[in-house]
This record gives sequence, C-alpha cells and structure tokens, in this order.
Amino acid sequence: MWQKYKKTVIGKSPTPRNWSPDEMKKVGWCIENNIAISCMPDWKNDSDKWIIDIRINKNTHKDPSTYTGDAVLNKIYEYYEYYYDKHRK
Repeated sequence: MWQKYKKTVIGKSPTPRNWSPDEMKKVGWCIENNIAISCMPDWKNDSDKWIIDIRINKNTHKDPSTYTGDAVLNKIYEYYEYYYDKHRK
C-alpha cells in the first residue's frame, strides 16, 4: 500500500524586531511614496544570510551585501530612514 508523504517546506525568518512609532512613521511614509524594502533568504548559503531588495516605483535594486538574521531588519530600517530623510527635505 502507498503512503502519502507530506512535503516539507524549509523556511527562514530573520530575528524579530520591535518597531517604535517614530520608525513606523518613516516606514509608512516610504511605502506610501512607492519605496518598499524587503529581505529574502540567500538560499545559496546554508547559513543565516539575507539579501535586501529596494523597490522605488517600478525599479528594483539589490543590495550587494548579505546580512545575518540579527542585522537584516536593522539595515532595512537604515534604508527606510535614509530615503525618508532624503526625500522629505
């Protein structure tokens, strides 16, 4: 008799981070102005490495560096803060 096997899905998650209201204000402004920053696992590495994509309007740019799960969300916030400060002047 045949057995049914469940497909296993391997996933990764970066280390969680709490966002302050001021940080969320900057993130929200960027998203409303078509600036979105995301991270995805670097599946080529077995370790905890992450890649950052920055989408401005319809153009997507990839950060050339990779980050650990502890640092990736902090770097994403740095990018949001940079674009918020750059375009709000």
